[in-house]
Amino acid sequence: MSPASARSASESSSFPPPAATPDQAASLRADLADSGWGVEAVAALLGEVADAALRREIRLPALRAVRAALAAGPAPSPVAVLTALFMLGESVPATALDAALPRTTAAGAAAIGLVGEPDETGCVRALVDLRPHEAIDDAGEVRWWVASDLGELVTGRALAPDHVLGVGGAGLTLAGLTPRTRVSTALDLGCGCGIQTLYLLRHAEHVVATDISVRALAFTAFNAALAGVSVTGAPGAGSDAAPSSGLDSEADAAPESGSDAGHLELLRGSLLEPVAGRRFDLIASNPPFVLTPPAVREAGLPLMEYRDAGGPILPGLVAGLGEHLEPGATAVMLGNWEHRGAGSWRDVVAAWLPKELDAWILERELQDPVEYATMWLRDGGLTPERDLQAFDSALEAWIDDFEARDVRGVGFGYLIVHRPQSPREPWRLLEEVTTSGQGVLGPHVAEVLEVRERLAGLDDDAVADLRPLLAPDVTEERHLIPGAAEPTVILLRQGGGLGRALQASTAVAALVGVADGELSVGQVASAVAVLSELNAADALALRAEMVEATRHLLTTGFLRPGK
Repeated sequence: MSPASARSASESSSFPPPAATPDQAASLRADLADSGWGVEAVAALLGEVADAALRREIRLPALRAVRAALAAGPAPSPVAVLTALFMLGESVPATALDAALPRTTAAGAAAIGLVGEPDETGCVRALVDLRPHEAIDDAGEVRWWVASDLGELVTGRALAPDHVLGVGGAGLTLAGLTPRTRVSTALDLGCGCGIQTLYLLRHAEHVVATDISVRALAFTAFNAALAGVSVTGAPGAGSDAAPSSGLDSEADAAPESGSDAGHLELLRGSLLEPVAGRRFDLIASNPPFVLTPPAVREAGLPLMEYRDAGGPILPGLVAGLGEHLEPGATAVMLGNWEHRGAGSWRDVVAAWLPKELDAWILERELQDPVEYATMWLRDGGLTPERDLQAFDSALEAWIDDFEARDVRGVGFGYLIVHRPQSPREPWRLLEEVTTSGQGVLGPHVAEVLEVRERLAGLDDDAVADLRPLLAPDVTEERHLIPGAAEPTVILLRQGGGLGRALQASTAVAALVGVADGELSVGQVASAVAVLSELNAADALALRAEMVEATRHLLTTGFLRPGK
């Protein structure tokens, strides 16, 4: 494939996104719920091996399993029919879809835009990817069905520039990272298919979802309708302030999907432009942060709305967050940054941050230039297996760009910024943490921000008066030389949060060991000083050590504030 043909294939027109009235969405939701088509049901249908292969984007084992299920009898299960049709791109008889979705029927699914009209054999094919999504968070269980564009695995061609991704690894990471404290207003910046929007609606009274893509907004509107959510400003082609979708009548819906009746507003525009002058209690975003050099696009990789920044947008985006955060509000984002020459990535990212905001930046992974470029080339459907010449040409253009700018690596991670409740000196923490504890990070992020806000107003004497509690996920390891009376190393390990390990002194281990909410930090320090027969100066030094350790243990989640 030549560069020109690569661009031509990717720019081919897509099917219109699905759209449903409230009644159509309610009928489809009821059909899907009755069908039993869920994550576990799909896994059981495919079997362990085929399910694992599909997660690695290997389709054939899943196809074999589904085809066998469809051929097993005259009335295949709804799970087999829906999995074959919407997840694997197989054609199915319209009569089978009628049976799987009896309220909606194949004709109704075609009217919504989920499938095409029956062919000469009476079979239909999916026009979109639709699949179940299930999770458990602080607000309880969720059960949704989320639509997006058909992926490369089904179509066999490179993705279109306006391709709308489904629920992927990045989306799930952001969903898990976002605190779920109840708020009045939330912003999903760059909503895509709307998965973050659905999660935000579970704990926000009003959610604004923005995207530069009309197609993405349409998918978000459909997925919200399918979850039973009220929508205003759903997109119309060519409109910036898009007209109503007609979904407002569902304002009082309480769907069985797990979403509450939070109100959703959709706005079209680039980044923060659609919400100029507005502030929020929470902002969540996985922005298009991939810097695709022009030479790479000229070599055959198109600019994709969902990921390609076309320039360094993160510096401006992060710098502008301060204008949109209420006091006490938080913005949570995914992002990446370049490691150039001998300079520090921390200095680069720190320069983006508004001076009045707290910031916690976590680098979770570092990729070398070739690894980074290869990942995004494959993500766009350009692979050496499909077209070696085009792949090598694009890869070389990317490597040339990195070498010209002395880019030696690219860091991936999280950006968490927070506006203090009242003006004060902000805190900054930029760190590299590759470990991970059990469970999602959102509750940990919320706890860290709350603790840091509280500690910001406490001097050392006030911290010494705290009566901390040991977090329930913390364990202790002691390493001794055989025959020794005292350990040479004491490690505190965190089971949740970021799964940190901390080497503790004997004094700090003593503090942690009695942290049951009854004794203050100062009382523990005094007791240890007496038992150790310390003089006055050493006792003061011990108290200072314990106070400083308490601040660190509280802000990393090993301890909780207590009284």
